[in-house]
Amino acid sequence: MFNSEAVLYLVMMLTTWGAYLVLRTRRQRLARMQLKQALEAGMGQPASLHPVIDSNHCIGCSSCISACPEQNVLGLIRDKARLINPAHCIGHGACRTACPMGAIKLVFGTAERGVDIPQVSPEFETNIPGIYIAGELGGMGLIRNAVEQGRQAVGSVVKARRKGTGNQLDILIVGAGPAGISATLASKEHKLRYATIEQDSLGGTVAHFPRGKIVMTAPVELPIVGKMKFREVSKEALLAFWNDVIDRSSIDINFSERVEAIDHEEGGFVVTTSKAEYRTACVLLAIGRRGTPRKLGVPGEESEKVVYRLIDPENYRRHRVLVVGGGDSALEAAASIAEQPDTRVSISYRSDTFSRAKEKNRARVAELCAGGKMEAIMSSNVRKIGKNSVEIEQHGKIINIDNDIVIVCAGGLLPTPFLKKTGIQIETKYGTE
Repeated sequence: MFNSEAVLYLVMMLTTWGAYLVLRTRRQRLARMQLKQALEAGMGQPASLHPVIDSNHCIGCSSCISACPEQNVLGLIRDKARLINPAHCIGHGACRTACPMGAIKLVFGTAERGVDIPQVSPEFETNIPGIYIAGELGGMGLIRNAVEQGRQAVGSVVKARRKGTGNQLDILIVGAGPAGISATLASKEHKLRYATIEQDSLGGTVAHFPRGKIVMTAPVELPIVGKMKFREVSKEALLAFWNDVIDRSSIDINFSERVEAIDHEEGGFVVTTSKAEYRTACVLLAIGRRGTPRKLGVPGEESEKVVYRLIDPENYRRHRVLVVGGGDSALEAAASIAEQPDTRVSISYRSDTFSRAKEKNRARVAELCAGGKMEAIMSSNVRKIGKNSVEIEQHGKIINIDNDIVIVCAGGLLPTPFLKKTGIQIETKYGTE
């Protein structure tokens, strides 16, 4: 017979287990509902890098769900982890690291939506020995990932013992965004002969974000400097931090210098820029994917009133503004301008939902539209840009809106001609690593 203590223990254990099962069932029901809502809203496609979960190896432990820095991206359905809000995933990769069974791999693109990615080895080397790629160009847009890749790519150069001879540099770093800054610091730490060039200004893509934009990152180790402790920081604060890093570490970066050609020579490369010629054993391309804005290709686009990025929303007070695009940059631009006094803002997007944008940006735009501060013209395409108006096609009908400024936020074009000229192979990823 059981004594009273054993019975009490058994009751407590069964009660705890029952409560756990009830909670787990509720969470799985909610996950199914969220997945259904995402699919019905046309938000079933992740933007870029994302996890694929092998259900044969997943044990439903929820480690990946807890590890994801974003909320409600992963959930359990039928005791297996699933992407329940695919469009919210921004490729942190913490889920893969957290999985105890190795059931998660990170892939680019999907069967329906391909992503062009330069061919890069696990050591960040392209098909051209001595040319490396790190950061956004290789598909890693997150600041933390780009910083890590810049440091690791230089580590690969050191490990491969690629050293310049004579007047050659050991490495030429192209780009001064997160990956380029990290690689420059790592090069100095390893006592390499290096040069870093940047066609624009410090920060790369980050420098082009709108004023006051909050940048999400995570603590990461910078060579020489130590831990970069930011989690959520404004664009201005991040740029100030990087300027301080440059001053404290005494690294050299040549700004306003653009690469024009990379040619092979015995034992390395000759890199021609807008200002100089460099001979180097290795090249690290730490450039962004948006150096060339994607254009609309419509009459009137050559007008001075058409721009391809937003810097300061206050510049558009008392103007009639049309923003074209449906990603985060488009929604953030439209919302920040609509919040300025005396502005009239419309946003045109070719799809019927803003499926590529984060939830908080979609909610912000929805609130502004509901309050009459913005107009969303969905399932539409710009057909013609006039001096004081824009012609837009929607559901087969032409509408005209009064307009002073057009901001095109349709993403950027991969610098494919430059890469192909250099000999770097490009792959279109359809849900593959």
